Amino acid sequence: QAQFAESGGGLVQPGGSLRLTCAASRAIFNAYSMAWYRQAPGKQREFVASITPGGRTTYIDSARGRFTISRDNALNTVYLQMNSLKPEDTAAYYCNTWPLTRSWGQGTQVTVSS
Repeated sequence: QAQFAESGGGLVQPGGSLRLTCAASRAIFNAYSMAWYRQAPGKQREFVASITPGGRTTYIDSARGRFTISRDNALNTVYLQMNSLKPEDTAAYYCNTWPLTRSWGQGTQVTVSS
């Protein structure tokens, strides 16, 4: 059974924006910090951003100032607003807990290209 349902990816030009959405079960959402991860072709999956149940956020250096993670506790949903996208942001994006406690969902593909 899928633990996470990611959506919102797509093809966007450099400098564009996308908003990713991840729905999780209430049991997971209430118990854990949530995070976004990404995996580019030929590379290992990496952490992008996390948010605690109370709203404290953490970002990798390359995302800070461009990406914003947020969560809606009533909807069991976590978001990743991505602005000023660059070709190097191209990857499959996944959500999961932080730290990792669950198997991966299908992810959502983000492609930044002109």
